[in-house]
Amino acid sequence: MNIDYSLEDLNTIAKKIIASAKHKILLFYGEMGAGKTTLIKEICKELNIEDVSHSPTFSLVNEYKTADNNTVYHFDLYRIEDEEEAYNIGIEDYLYSNNWCLIEWAENIENLLPQETTSIYITKLDETNRNIKLENS
Repeated sequence: MNIDYSLEDLNTIAKKIIASAKHKILLFYGEMGAGKTTLIKEICKELNIEDVSHSPTFSLVNEYKTADNNTVYHFDLYRIEDEEEAYNIGIEDYLYSNNWCLIEWAENIENLLPQETTSIYITKLDETNRNIKLENS
């Protein structure tokens, strides 16, 4: 999937990502301000999570419960210093939990990621438009 979209299209884009993802581990790539967290919030809404308020920048991971009592993990690994730090928080337990894992700045833990993931590349075209490219591995 490779499409351009505007911020008004986020709901539709989130639905397409969930439908197109072959894996529950979604890796988000894009420069600061590209809209990774905003898109993740919309994906969480589509997964029936009602209380998504912020990025887990300072705690590294937030855990959310869905309306049907499933778990979604949202990681923001921007501030992680090395892969050992991720390993120490038990990242492997999260990644192999069979729950949705939405990971911002996944490039900071590349060697710890399973092979079966869905990568989402976001490019900022202007203030309200983005391009998204989705690749399943």
